[in-house]
Amino acid sequence: MRVSALSRALLLLAVFAVAAFAGDVSGKWKAEFTTPDGQTRENVFTFKVDGENLTGTVTSPRGEAPISDGKVSGDQISFSVERTFGERKVKMLYKGKVSGDEIKFTVEMEGGERSFEMTAKRMSS
Repeated sequence: MRVSALSRALLLLAVFAVAAFAGDVSGKWKAEFTTPDGQTRENVFTFKVDGENLTGTVTSPRGEAPISDGKVSGDQISFSVERTFGERKVKMLYKGKVSGDEIKFTVEMEGGERSFEMTAKRMSS
């Protein structure tokens, strides 16, 4: 089976589009959401992307925390953040899907105790 030059070009463009899209996550994003206990909160995410690796911080009323285990693959994003509640440290696991200037996240406390949804929107520069 012969692959035409047009097919090869389209495949190459698709590969570059995925790589460019992954880089598009870099920057600041803000999410306003309701926690499982009914409180309204705001988080600001600062993302830096290098290939498929994601680093940065999450800032909330509890302060700023570094992102760990960050990955970007196409329109999928995942990372974890460790937070302290009283004397207890909890790892929060974030999994999201990027669509334009929005990221729809499912956030789960490690161990599956609780989870909730949030949508982050890109902040203008």
